[in-house]
Amino acid sequence: MSSEIKKEEIDSKEEEAAVKEIWKYVLGFTPMAVVKCAIELRIPDILQKHDTPMTLAELASELRCSSSFLYRIMRFLIQYKIFQEKPISDTSLGYALTPLSRLLTRHGKQSMADFVLLESSPVMLAPWHKLSAMVLGSQNTPFEAAHGVDLWKFAAANPSHSKLINDAMACDARNAVRAVIEGCPEVFEGLKTVVDVGGGDGTALGLIVEGCPWIKGINFDLPHVVSVAPAWKGVEHVGGSMFDHIPKADAAYLMKVLHDWGDEECIEILRKCREAIPQDTGKVIIVESIVGLEENHDFEDVVLMLDMVMMAHTSTGKERTLEEWSYMFDEAGFTRYTIKQITSYHSVIEVYP
Repeated sequence: MSSEIKKEEIDSKEEEAAVKEIWKYVLGFTPMAVVKCAIELRIPDILQKHDTPMTLAELASELRCSSSFLYRIMRFLIQYKIFQEKPISDTSLGYALTPLSRLLTRHGKQSMADFVLLESSPVMLAPWHKLSAMVLGSQNTPFEAAHGVDLWKFAAANPSHSKLINDAMACDARNAVRAVIEGCPEVFEGLKTVVDVGGGDGTALGLIVEGCPWIKGINFDLPHVVSVAPAWKGVEHVGGSMFDHIPKADAAYLMKVLHDWGDEECIEILRKCREAIPQDTGKVIIVESIVGLEENHDFEDVVLMLDMVMMAHTSTGKERTLEEWSYMFDEAGFTRYTIKQITSYHSVIEVYP
């Protein structure tokens, strides 16, 4: 009898916990929406420029907005540790940045603000409402169901959204490249030329060349992408399609490119990479996530969320297990690969002909 009572007590506690937990899903969009609001209002940037914590009145004056609305926004974001309150005097408190809000400044070296703005944009949110239809067999992918074309055609026809994508990818690139160079600099040793396949606006390759100045970089992406790419020292922008050809180099670098595509497309891209590099000394450097990799357990939630993003925003993209990566390398004609871990949700995979 006592064991039955104990089981009922456990079940009751689990039900109580579930009642609290469910609100994270009922109102789960709220933190993203309010963080987006803070970025658009430039609150992290304003606080960063101020030498001391700012009072509500000072911040409202700077923003030229209602103190009552602003107070409620800040109260919410303090609860989520986006901002914090610090004493200004014995009787007053002011708002200040936290490590999280430092990542939300628009021009910080580790800023993720543009990534937040991309994923919270109406264009990228709309496909999530079509996810269940795809699971049930809809012929259209979620993005196509929401917008009539796939993400790449949409971006090509909408320069403002293309810029939003490139800015967001540049955010991620700055953090990932720093982690690669700091975590395994040997990856770039001995290379004279590197082609960044699908390199966007050149941020990743520009940082690689900056950190490894002996390298000549070729930033390779679609013509409409590289036509508006900024100049980077030591980097040449080249337009084209990775499904047609890839410029010759000692190594091909792909960061968060292959996860946008299905296996057949990835194998085709990898074959083009193999044709572009020397068969005796060349390699392909892939910076991507690996699902279920024990060494990267701290980022497993991020990897699985990104897999859902791929399902919502691409036609065939996905995050892959090590077995799935190995299958594609073999099919593309590569003979071996090595994996290196860095302080990121990415892993560095070096693949050899």
